[in-house]
Amino acid sequence: MSTEIVIDPKRATDYETVFILRPDIDAETSEKVISRAVSAIEATHGRLTKVESWGKRKLAYPVGKQRKGVYVYVRFLGYRGTVSELERNLRMLDTVLRYMTVQLAKNIDTSTVTVDPEEVKVRRIEVTPDEDDREDSFEAQLGLSDDPPPRRALELTPERAEPTEPTEPTETKAPAGDA
Repeated sequence: MSTEIVIDPKRATDYETVFILRPDIDAETSEKVISRAVSAIEATHGRLTKVESWGKRKLAYPVGKQRKGVYVYVRFLGYRGTVSELERNLRMLDTVLRYMTVQLAKNIDTSTVTVDPEEVKVRRIEVTPDEDDREDSFEAQLGLSDDPPPRRALELTPERAEPTEPTEPTETKAPAGDA
């Protein structure tokens, strides 16, 4: 007795996946990683509904000796095997630090879902190296570190930038009723 699983192409499951890329990734490599994720979804007859780049953010804890990562959000309609194929592709890439897929809803009618073509475009992630990327340690923030604090330029406001006239001290008179 064999049981055959029948997939109804009109009914799908709504998923979202967030994956974190290394912070030192270049734009071309990020585009390749996102394209590979999209092609894994489409290879299993899934339907992409949204792709977003959330940019570089600080991680809650170090992952693979990295303190920051580039977040990418992908939402799609999929069938049995779509998630496992997507996660298999993400697992093989060294530039992906972490990934997580969440099932949002089951038994979605695919004919009722409309997709904006602008939301599913794979765009390059432009990661610029920030000069103030270095964060002080907790000890340095409290002033307990032996290292000197980083020098920062003072910003002069227009009031402070112009020389002012010296003001003469004014005398205050005591009230007449007090002796």
